[in-house]
Amino acid sequence: MRFKKYFLGALAFASAFLFAVSAYADRDQGADNSKYQGYTFVAGQSSDKFGISQIGGIYSQALLDQATYNSQIATGIAQAKRMHSYIWLSDGSDQAQTKRGLDYFLPKIQTPKGSIVAVDYESNATNNKDANTANIMYAMQRIKDAGYTPMLYTYKPFQLSYINLETIASKFGNKFVWIAGYPHSYVTTTPDYSGFPSVNYVAIWQFTDYYGHANGLDGNVDLLGVTNNGYDGTTKTDVDSTKVKTNSTTTAIKQGQTANATSKSNIAVGYTVKVNFSASKWSNGYSIPSWVKGKSYKVQQISGNKVLLAGILSWIDKSDVEILQTAKQATSTSTSSSSLPSRVHAQSGYFTPNQRLMVWHGAGTNPTYQYYYAGESIKYVGYIDNWSAGYRYIVYKGTSGSWCYVADRHLSPNYMLGYAR
Repeated sequence: MRFKKYFLGALAFASAFLFAVSAYADRDQGADNSKYQGYTFVAGQSSDKFGISQIGGIYSQALLDQATYNSQIATGIAQAKRMHSYIWLSDGSDQAQTKRGLDYFLPKIQTPKGSIVAVDYESNATNNKDANTANIMYAMQRIKDAGYTPMLYTYKPFQLSYINLETIASKFGNKFVWIAGYPHSYVTTTPDYSGFPSVNYVAIWQFTDYYGHANGLDGNVDLLGVTNNGYDGTTKTDVDSTKVKTNSTTTAIKQGQTANATSKSNIAVGYTVKVNFSASKWSNGYSIPSWVKGKSYKVQQISGNKVLLAGILSWIDKSDVEILQTAKQATSTSTSSSSLPSRVHAQSGYFTPNQRLMVWHGAGTNPTYQYYYAGESIKYVGYIDNWSAGYRYIVYKGTSGSWCYVADRHLSPNYMLGYAR
């Protein structure tokens, strides 16, 4: 989803479809996230009802985790979002590789049974349309057999060239497509239905990649109510917060519900909190910039009913934040020096690149061909200097248990490749 920018002209679509959408669908909206949004789930606006997070990718030669997946699900649940999952499928028509990938990723799904697990198929297709379609259908059937709702994410020109939707519909019904199509290239929170991509079997429309955020965020509208799958509505907690009711539970769901049910009076140093979209003033009376709203921060200090947000060092009233992680949850993935790889020094923090940087499985060795981009956040637990390569590498553990390395500093001459906090 990160790599595709496809803008649609103003395409009129059938009045019967418009009527059906207006009359029967829930029309809830929500964002989808991947590693580019960081370790806490990012919504586009306060009224969002659902979210979708990437667990990883199936490539021709590799299976790659998204280290941000578990915590995005947990913090989305903490925000009372109906959370769902998607898997990047980029192995053409290789069903054997798809099988390896699903054997690996499906047991790691952290959203409830019945929830959406979408196949993101938008690159690396073969010229054999039937073989591509058979590979997608194999993946969708495996997802269905595992107890989830299978969907296909793609965009219209790619679908027309490489995927046969009619064949898929013969087995999976008439609401399995999650389609991308962007009528506009500016920040918006409202779908412009005059630019709807006229594709059959659409249940979710990704209508923008600037969903309430100028630096980019994918925004979606649920046309047929499919994001309710796996959930039984909402209820109130003992602290009067709204929480989603799930049909089953996972570790991430439990963590999110615990944070959701924690009273703001119990906020302590080390908690992760989100600045509410409705917040308007800092504790000193100055206006809160729009770019802060909806963002998450660690609590650095407490003073009565005020908290000091790390990174931007601003005081805000507890009533203007939402708890995403308790201190125990926020540190549950920390790593002791004794468990780090050889020669890696323990040091935790966040690093934000100012350029594209490769993710490695060694200090400058074993490239993954996955990247972090300027402005994205990396949570790390250690670092190592490789003078032969000429760089210092920050280190973190991916969800698969593999250690990942990203260069953050050029050693000679000595300069940073971004900034740390």
